[in-house]
Amino acid sequence: MPFVEMMHPEKGTIGLDLEASEHVAMKACKLPLPTRIAFVGNYLPRQCGIATFTTDLCTALATEYGEGCLFAIPVNDPESSYDYPERVRLELEQEDVTSYERAAEFLNFNGNDLVCLQHEYGIYGGIAGRHILTLLRKLKMPVVTTLHTVLRDPDRDQRTVLEEIARLSDRLVVMSEQAAQFLREVYAVPSGKIDVIPHGVPDFQFMDPNYYKDRFGAAGKSVLLTFGLLSPNKGIENVIRALPAILARHPNVVYIVSGVTHPHIRRREGERYREELQALAEELGVSSNLILVNRFVSAEELIEHIGAADIYITPYRQEAQVVSGTLAIALGAGKAIISTPYWHAKELLADNRGVIVPFENPDAIAEAVLRLLDNDGERHAMRKRAYLHSRETIWPKTARKYMASFQRARFERTLQPRQLRKTVLQRMPLTCCRR
Repeated sequence: MPFVEMMHPEKGTIGLDLEASEHVAMKACKLPLPTRIAFVGNYLPRQCGIATFTTDLCTALATEYGEGCLFAIPVNDPESSYDYPERVRLELEQEDVTSYERAAEFLNFNGNDLVCLQHEYGIYGGIAGRHILTLLRKLKMPVVTTLHTVLRDPDRDQRTVLEEIARLSDRLVVMSEQAAQFLREVYAVPSGKIDVIPHGVPDFQFMDPNYYKDRFGAAGKSVLLTFGLLSPNKGIENVIRALPAILARHPNVVYIVSGVTHPHIRRREGERYREELQALAEELGVSSNLILVNRFVSAEELIEHIGAADIYITPYRQEAQVVSGTLAIALGAGKAIISTPYWHAKELLADNRGVIVPFENPDAIAEAVLRLLDNDGERHAMRKRAYLHSRETIWPKTARKYMASFQRARFERTLQPRQLRKTVLQRMPLTCCRR
């Protein structure tokens, strides 16, 4: 990446070696911590992964640095409203572009130190979620954007929106090395602008699954678990199809599927997918070994659900997923894990931290489950590797990494103020950083 020279209004010419990350980070650490941080994205009690992540991140930062330093601005999907906690100061209406304008005015008027945007195409209004650009273009403070989806093959609208978000953001946070690679190679984002901060996880105890099983009527049984919002791309039917072969050798196995149907799917199709899963289990004669928990579980309940699992399974049907919060949480709980080879799974489960099976292959799932159930030593060694690997991603440490990214964004803004940056970028073609 080239050494860049640009004019600072007071200091004259500044040389910015954007690869000198350690030096910049050390300088940034000397700044006072930001006292007003706004988080834009979904928020609990809205039922979605982004809402859970944003809430958990805010809670972790408040625990580490104080409650008074942050607040949230969530997005309401059409025809919906939520009973938000006090941390929520303002709400965006997904398809109402004027609400994005009002939010920008509110943030600028309040003199916030920084905005942390949670980005996923589906939660913001307009084509490919482009309404969020209306907010970003008006902001006067630094912006750090967490990208929950980075597409390898975006369509034209998706590419345009993400490239503009990258241009308007001071730093970009992704949760996997694969996502960082896509940003560099597909969207021409400089490496020095990207922070890889893995998905945060609760600080679970490394416990015997039998402690929780009686709460699900599964005492004395081997428990397989999948949790998260239900949708057809989750591939749960392939685990159900694997159950007859598993039960032939281990008749005491029960498969728990925990989570409500994704609200967007439920709005379009009702509970058709859940009903299809139940019908498939009945057809295969395994309905008594399937437990469908139709509830969006609380943080406390999640500990119980994860805790009861002997084996956690993510049988997703497509590779195009750069982050899975449920997989990260299962790893953090020290679970033996079986997964299909979507992008995040291949990265998290490397070095024998889990078992990878082909897509759409119930026989391979059955074989992997039987291997782990038949070999206690292998299963427990896998659990330990997963648990130890995830210790650096527990929420307190994740919060500190985010604060370091925030500090760096603020420091870099002092070197390159927004007006100066806009002027320079307007003079430079968007392809100037392509390798």
